[in-house]
Amino acid sequence: MSTGHVLLGFLAERPKHGYELKKEHDHRLPGARPLAYGQVYATLQRLERDGQAEVAETRQEGGPERTMYAITEAGRAELTRWLAEIEPPAPYVSSPLFARVVVAGSAADDYLVRQRAAHLARMRELTARRATESPAQALAADYAIQHLDADLRWIESALTRLKEEVDA
Repeated sequence: MSTGHVLLGFLAERPKHGYELKKEHDHRLPGARPLAYGQVYATLQRLERDGQAEVAETRQEGGPERTMYAITEAGRAELTRWLAEIEPPAPYVSSPLFARVVVAGSAADDYLVRQRAAHLARMRELTARRATESPAQALAADYAIQHLDADLRWIESALTRLKEEVDA
């Protein structure tokens, strides 16, 4: 995920300051890692440097000075380009789950059974929360549940394959 593109998307709605962009990111993308304030401001500086965002105004209302940023026409063009771009499927398998099973080999059965239990517990937790959350949070939960489900199918396949290897 490109933080710059996400911030441009939020700025396309209306000018905003960094604190507001950080809060919006963390609220609207609940499954993503929360942004650090430093990352928000560094990204805004890069967007400004690249002509994709500009300072709209600076305010000071009884607290720290707040710089409002707005998207530029170049920023809108970049956002449109990014939104139309197809995300390529990941070319490499880089999962700690996969790595542990490969390293453990035929001794991975115990680990896979415990991992399956952890995945099922997380799915139950996400399913219970999904009904009471915002649409963005429900979408994030659905996304996580689908990935956990794919992992569970792989875990079952791995258990079967490892058993066949031992029996052979």
